[in-house]
Amino acid sequence: MFGGGALMDLHMSNNADEWRHTTAKTAHDKTKERQARFTTSSDIEVPDLASQDDLQGFDSRTQLGYPGEFPFTRGVHPGMYRSRFWTMRQYAGFGTAEESNKRYHFLLSQGTTGLSVAFDLPTQMGYDADHPLSEGEVGKVGVSISSLEDMETLLNGLPLDRISTSMTINATASILLSLYIAVAKKQGVPMHKLSGTIQNDVLKEYIARGTYIYPPRNSMRIITDIFRYCADNLPRWNTISISGYHIREAGSTAVQEVAFTLSNAISYVQGALDAGLNVDTFAGQLSFFFNSHNNLLEEVAKFRAARRMWAKIMRDRFHAQDPRSMMLRFHTQTAGSTLTAQQPDNNIVRTAYQALAAVLGGTQSLHTNSKDEALSLPTEESARVALRTQQILAYETGIADVVDPLAGSYYIEHLTDEIERRAWEYVEKIDALGGSVRAIELGFMQSEIEQAAYNYQMALEEQSVTVVGVNRFVLEHEERPILMRVDPEVGKRQAAKVADLRQRRDNELVQQRLRALEQVAASEENLIPLIIDAVEAYATLGEISDAMRKVFGEQREFRSAE
Repeated sequence: MFGGGALMDLHMSNNADEWRHTTAKTAHDKTKERQARFTTSSDIEVPDLASQDDLQGFDSRTQLGYPGEFPFTRGVHPGMYRSRFWTMRQYAGFGTAEESNKRYHFLLSQGTTGLSVAFDLPTQMGYDADHPLSEGEVGKVGVSISSLEDMETLLNGLPLDRISTSMTINATASILLSLYIAVAKKQGVPMHKLSGTIQNDVLKEYIARGTYIYPPRNSMRIITDIFRYCADNLPRWNTISISGYHIREAGSTAVQEVAFTLSNAISYVQGALDAGLNVDTFAGQLSFFFNSHNNLLEEVAKFRAARRMWAKIMRDRFHAQDPRSMMLRFHTQTAGSTLTAQQPDNNIVRTAYQALAAVLGGTQSLHTNSKDEALSLPTEESARVALRTQQILAYETGIADVVDPLAGSYYIEHLTDEIERRAWEYVEKIDALGGSVRAIELGFMQSEIEQAAYNYQMALEEQSVTVVGVNRFVLEHEERPILMRVDPEVGKRQAAKVADLRQRRDNELVQQRLRALEQVAASEENLIPLIIDAVEAYATLGEISDAMRKVFGEQREFRSAE
């Protein structure tokens, strides 16, 4: 029982507008808000209070549904993490295949449940370690792979029938997949038991990243050949990871990330249909790759909106019948572009919140960045801390115990709807231009990303956005952390290995298989069996890429067609 004194007037507002003009106004008159306008990264206005008024016409049955059922807003599996945690990956690869193999064994010993392979730039661009353009880049941002011998070393002792392997590779994805298949065959592992993902998303390379080789339409041909081959031979393999990650890293907003990724996915599906494939034979093997950025609730809503949009695209546009064809399954990586060289321990905190957003958003697989990645490749210690971040989320926080825990939040549902609405507007613009390939040729998506990146940089410089340790809360003197260094001699050693291999192999057989590959590249036959034949004869990655260069040519940088 309370003591004496006058009772307060217990005013109870009937709606949000009344609350704003009474209770909230009284408080605002005493203490002003921090800023004039609150927005997300996509310039979506953040209301002071989200309420049922922000969800006019919202139909929970059609817009939410239930997990594992159309439109999959709440998740692609009924039990989500109550049944099984997301796959915990740590993106790794550096130097030689021997060094990277040791890191993979270390990560598996620490509790990772899937591998994620980073390749160096020469491997990504189709050059062997001894090519003049590879000088200075071998093993720097990933592992150097020039031949089947390298791939055998990379995967030595790893149980390919029991682990899932993700390979971040695009222009040369067909070759790396063929190398993986060849190693599995040598280990006695049947192809149908292999599980994993190749990124294989070349369109986003033209938009945001740059590691392309062939012109877009030839690249699309290789991708659809992979779709067809895997549908027949590797049923557990994800044939593409359609990537918004790099679009976001290039400076896009959350809305642009969703819209441009799904527009690219539409082009891949249409390309496969044009090649004669049935949508339900390959669509279940498509996967996606998204960024998890700093605005936690916007990111959660982004993932939910993307799932709902993809389900509608596959049902209504492509007339898929199998529910698996409508499920947007995705891997997430925390945002590398948000990591700071200043006060790198802060990156542990950023990564934890970004990982939280990915899990609350229903990811199937997650990589958490290490604190030192703004400065160098991660050390073993920092990679362990990044992995422990995922394990603490999974085992200690309780967020994995209930499916889609934020569903029904006025703000989350409002943001999900708004991101979806704005993303559809972009998709319709790209359709009107003739689809993703044509939009890329016109420079549309590139210019939109450039403008978003410019706007963010201006906001950073004007301090209307804060990055802790960079433009506020700065330390004058910082100790430089211990960094991992790649041996500068690795390039010479790898080049010598390639030269030695060329001396020992059956070069007549290699040339025979490369000529056969050229002939098939000029036809409409599937390329993948010929690439597998070539790698099994120990043709190098560069030689195979060159055989296709002779037929397809090389793509030069796009310039706007204005």
